[in-house]
Amino acid sequence: MVLACCPNANIEALTTALNLILPKYKIETSNQIAAFLAQCGHESSDFTRLEENLNYSAEALRRVWPNRFPSDVISNQYARRPQLIANKVYADRMGNGNEASGDGWKYRGRGAIQLTGCNNYTAFAKYINQPVSDVVDYLSTIQGAIESACWYWTTNNLNTLADKADIIGITKKINGGAIGLKERTDKFNKCLAALK
Repeated sequence: MVLACCPNANIEALTTALNLILPKYKIETSNQIAAFLAQCGHESSDFTRLEENLNYSAEALRRVWPNRFPSDVISNQYARRPQLIANKVYADRMGNGNEASGDGWKYRGRGAIQLTGCNNYTAFAKYINQPVSDVVDYLSTIQGAIESACWYWTTNNLNTLADKADIIGITKKINGGAIGLKERTDKFNKCLAALK
């Protein structure tokens, strides 16, 4: 079933983590599991990318964050420099300090749903009773990636939307818009078929 849903994943490691963690967070019905795998699979390229890719060109920086990179001069200073990009785009928000603090890079997106920002890292660390410093590394493991996604899923009450097969609603809660909606919907249908 996991192979059908996430063909590019390390199936053994992913299955072990899912079997261990999904029940703990009460992600149990076919719709809930299918929606979880579809959303996480989309966000993490089938659980093969557990850290945010911030290697943007100057043109991409201006397109994705036009307010942070309003000119070619500024975007060229940051292009293809992921650490600098993270520190700029995530500065002074989500509980992060200013650009010089390095919080943007430290708390960049990690895990299967790309948990981002000091506030989210701190809340997740508190929930699993670990120091934030340990959570930074934990999120880059398959178990940490799954657990942080389950925590986010539960915190945002996504099982309710999954039970209604509301893929648009789940997508908006996860990424703030409808980016990748067709792929997410296709993955949901494929996972749901595999679970039945």
